[in-house]
Amino acid sequence: QLQASGGGLVQTGGSLKLSCEASGNIFSADFMGWYRQAPGKQRELVAGFTTVGTTYADSAKGRFTLSRDNAKNTVYLQMNSLKSEDTAVYYCNAYSRAIATSYWGRGTLVTVSS
Repeated sequence: QLQASGGGLVQTGGSLKLSCEASGNIFSADFMGWYRQAPGKQRELVAGFTTVGTTYADSAKGRFTLSRDNAKNTVYLQMNSLKSEDTAVYYCNAYSRAIATSYWGRGTLVTVSS
């Protein structure tokens, strides 16, 4: 129901754009965005659309940009000025408060090499 893509290997300072296509009513969920999980670390929020606006992790502010194409039911995460610490598996997530359900896409690996 959430199809994530766009990960890959990039050098420090490079850019990648992740895509997450949602099916059905998921796209209109209360939250749609991205989490990431680095090796040995907990999953953390990167950025997301909420009912009151857009939220970014401090580590993403100024470098990552979230956008959406409603016609394609797709959310994008443009990542610029990538650092080695951005290396992680990135997961697309949608949360519907009405039915208390969280949806996860299959992760996409982002590797930033120095």
